[in-house]
Amino acid sequence: MSNNRVTQLKVAKNEKEQTVEPEMEAPYDGCPAIDENIDLDSSDYYLNRELSYFQFNLRVLDQARNPQHPIMERLTFLLIFSSNLDEFYEIRVSGLKKQLEGGRQRPGPDGKYPHEVLAELHEQTHIALQEQYRILNEELLPALAEQNIAFLHRHEWNEKLRNWAQTYFHNEVLPVISPLGLDPAHPFPRLVNKSLNFILSLEGKDAFGRESGLAIVPAPRALPRLIKVPAHIMPDGDNFVFLSSVIHAHVEEFFPGMQVKECHQFRVTRNSDLEMTNVEVEDVASALQGELHLRRYGAAVKLEVGAGCPEQLTNFLLQRFNLSEAELFRLDGPVNLQRLMALQGMIHRPDLQFPPFSPGLPSALEEGNCIFTAVKKEDQLLLHPYQSFLPVIDWVKQAARDPGVISIKQTLYRTNESSELVEALSEAARKGKEVTVVIELRARFDEEENIQFASILQEAGAVVVYGVMGYKTHAKMLLIVRREQGQLKRYAHLGTGNYHRKNSLVYTDYGLLTCDDVLCSDVHKVFQQITGMGKKISPELIMHAPFRLRKGIIQLIQQEKEAALAGKSARIVAKVNSLTHQAVIRELYCASQSGVKIDLIVRGICCLKPGVPGVSDNIRVVSTIGRFLEHSRVYYFENAENQLYCSSADWMERNLDSRIEVAFPILKKKWSQRILAEMELHLQDTVQSWELQPDGQYFKTQALDGSDTNQEGVQMILLNSLSTHATVPRS
Repeated sequence: MSNNRVTQLKVAKNEKEQTVEPEMEAPYDGCPAIDENIDLDSSDYYLNRELSYFQFNLRVLDQARNPQHPIMERLTFLLIFSSNLDEFYEIRVSGLKKQLEGGRQRPGPDGKYPHEVLAELHEQTHIALQEQYRILNEELLPALAEQNIAFLHRHEWNEKLRNWAQTYFHNEVLPVISPLGLDPAHPFPRLVNKSLNFILSLEGKDAFGRESGLAIVPAPRALPRLIKVPAHIMPDGDNFVFLSSVIHAHVEEFFPGMQVKECHQFRVTRNSDLEMTNVEVEDVASALQGELHLRRYGAAVKLEVGAGCPEQLTNFLLQRFNLSEAELFRLDGPVNLQRLMALQGMIHRPDLQFPPFSPGLPSALEEGNCIFTAVKKEDQLLLHPYQSFLPVIDWVKQAARDPGVISIKQTLYRTNESSELVEALSEAARKGKEVTVVIELRARFDEEENIQFASILQEAGAVVVYGVMGYKTHAKMLLIVRREQGQLKRYAHLGTGNYHRKNSLVYTDYGLLTCDDVLCSDVHKVFQQITGMGKKISPELIMHAPFRLRKGIIQLIQQEKEAALAGKSARIVAKVNSLTHQAVIRELYCASQSGVKIDLIVRGICCLKPGVPGVSDNIRVVSTIGRFLEHSRVYYFENAENQLYCSSADWMERNLDSRIEVAFPILKKKWSQRILAEMELHLQDTVQSWELQPDGQYFKTQALDGSDTNQEGVQMILLNSLSTHATVPRS
């Protein structure tokens, strides 16, 4: 790696003092409540962050019950619930446990201590998992069977299938599995996070005279968990068996001469949060690679076992993993349920999925058009996935080949495998253009891939920086400098989501393509601050974290409050993934007390309590869950000079205080009006929206007449208006 081509940010203990404006870190004083008898810091007015997230995941699970969704999509939602729950335990629950173990218990704004939250979470998880497997066994599997898609348990195998399964076991499974008897010479193995394993109770002695009574059989991760039965064995329909069933049926072959008394599958979930310190790390990539290995073997946080596993064996496992009875979950089905995601690629049944659609494309950005010309004519606004992400990729490709382009700067947080953007940036670097890429190596669960992309770009000659230690670079920015008629002209793309083509097909996000001189100058300043060591920048239009964004949002809220107190119309509309920042919530309460109408579209976590008399009477919170993952962040303030901002930042502590984020105004009136109108759809929706109640519960939004089918869902309306599909049925 060439040192003069690669910028590695070397971290000193005083780096934060070098990069953070001290005045921006001043404590938040808080606005005074309109009613002096109300304490806006009281825990009575805040919901618990972790429990609020759990409510969100229950809304995801509810989609698996929705008979209006195609059956394969219902199964997908069921599996997304599993994936979300795993990550929640790997990161958030493990964090709560560390507080307990470290003796650092502190109540949150809601007044709950970590041990109280953990107890509630475990209780709710038991109930939710029971419901999840009920949906699977009583609704989804029978419905799939009606469509000739069957998952065959061992008691359903006929002789022909048993013979095939035995051959499959001998050819594909037996050669790669290493059973582990437990005795003083074979201690309990170090099992990988979320891997499928079996615990066995044995009777008899082996060839060495050992009689331990217990054994572990780990299922190699390379083996498919779902196996399709060949058509010549079962010609009717699509038939599948689980790897766990194949192993269970032949497990005695691992222990010849011994009798298997019990055999039960289990799976342990571990702490997967990386713990790189900010001090004395000279090479972020090398340090991170070391941490990635440890992630597979972090402290256990959740144990899942088959429903029939006896208490003797579960107690043994709990002891080995240092877990309590509350952290044990008995499942009526496969313990590694999300591996069923593989089904999507194993069958071709478009009739059982959402109808396909083709993303729309503004005529100015159609394939073959010069995107520089289109953007120079006017700003271009895209809403993915209803409008294609390809113009963004094409723009970088055009820039790489355009002889007038001399510089490209881009942030990459998450990007897809074999990314076209990485290839285009590499091509630009090889052609001699100045290419600088800020890669956030610490994008959770994408770290390894990002390290690989960094290496590819470095080899091509690009300057790669890893952001600023202690502050994840979460901003989504692209800056292109082009020589036109002897002068340099800047162009920028700013987005609310990642530069990830596959995600752009299922995540809703806004992207702005602009050549506005002031806005592009602001983007340039932010890049300079990230890659250099300058102390202070002063963007004119952009609000950026961790310096100006939190303060800017609070000032805009206060401006609406002052307008309301002066008798003017005042309104705030915000669409975010999560709302947890206590300072922002307090300001919203003050604004509500002053008469500001506040509509919040919060997909996931919301710690604010709406509808509390005297505090949040004027605040409404809705959550939209449906075909696409609502991911865009938009802030609207009726009385602001620039009324509408799009951003990469949620209203959370991590986004506003400890990440590099940007919020950018939508300057073109027709685009800001369009975005506001699209947010109004969420607020009016009666098909796929839930409304938050003061007690933290969510109720499905209903039309005034009590129906839920009088209006198309917001996502369906946008599909009809912005995509180019032929026809999409109503949900």
